Amino acid sequence: MRASVLVEQGVIELQERPVPVPGDGEVLVRVASVGVCGSDVHYYKHGRIGDFVVEEPLVLGHEVSGRVVAVGRGVSEARVGERVAIDPQRPCGHCRACRSGRMNLCPHMEFYATPPVDGTFCDYVTAPADMAYPVPDAMSDDAAALLEPFSVGLWAAHKAQVTPGDRVLVAGAGPIGAMVAQAVRARGAADVVVTDFVDSRRERITSFGATRALHPVDDADEIAALGADAFVDCSGATPAVLSGIRALRPGGAAVLVGMGPDEMPIPVGLVASREITVTGVFRYVDTWPRGIALFTAGAVHLDEMVTARYPLEQVEDALNADSDPLSMKAVVVLNPTSGAAAAS
Repeated sequence: MRASVLVEQGVIELQERPVPVPGDGEVLVRVASVGVCGSDVHYYKHGRIGDFVVEEPLVLGHEVSGRVVAVGRGVSEARVGERVAIDPQRPCGHCRACRSGRMNLCPHMEFYATPPVDGTFCDYVTAPADMAYPVPDAMSDDAAALLEPFSVGLWAAHKAQVTPGDRVLVAGAGPIGAMVAQAVRARGAADVVVTDFVDSRRERITSFGATRALHPVDDADEIAALGADAFVDCSGATPAVLSGIRALRPGGAAVLVGMGPDEMPIPVGLVASREITVTGVFRYVDTWPRGIALFTAGAVHLDEMVTARYPLEQVEDALNADSDPLSMKAVVVLNPTSGAAAAS
């Protein structure tokens, strides 16, 4: 099979590799579409994210859809032919985190495209059968792949404890900010305010769940007076985090999603006196069924987020697509599934 491999920092090479064989409880999936994530770009450009360092050739990509073409022992043959979206996590299932329902925090986690585990910019991947979720015919390959970043939005909305009628502030109008905006609207948020420095992003975000978009500096007074029920940072920028926390009502929640500096100052006195909850997001738990249901109900728009599509031979171009401020989501197309669902 073909595999697009990060052979060293900033260098991608198309290689031929053996097709993997599904093990017990696994399915073999012929990959259809793979979304490009900021983490893929970070590994490509910098060779590491925090403690995760690329020390040997690595296949990137983890936002993935495809079709089941074979099954391992213990998996029904009836699954062959299913169109699926894959949750890229492979937790151990036995540790305290897994047993308590927090598998995303499993210390033994294997995750596509997190060193040293290869990802999905290749023709075939194996996955645990229970992590390969069947998707409806009405869902395109691209939309099925983007259930992964939408899951980040869903988990952020869950951590923020968004309830109907809430006002939510989101910092950053990029792909994850758009996913968060859609997720909190789906949970009933009445006012979703998104901030971003880029004019084109602010104009676009109202198509993806935001009720209004503000400039972080020009509209600073309006932001400070929001009294938001929840704040979700998707920027990773220290000034955005600080202004977001200050914009919360007493008892509000701040959820940190964006990849920023390892350490930043927090207004501890304000957090304490207002009893503000500050928490983070690390992946997700059991979000695919909710994402599929919301897509089917028309509550989330995923195909509309795709602004560029590339063949496997052009993964390097896909990884550089974020240099265009008009880019929202790049997708690598490998083996489209047949029928109307292949179009996006």
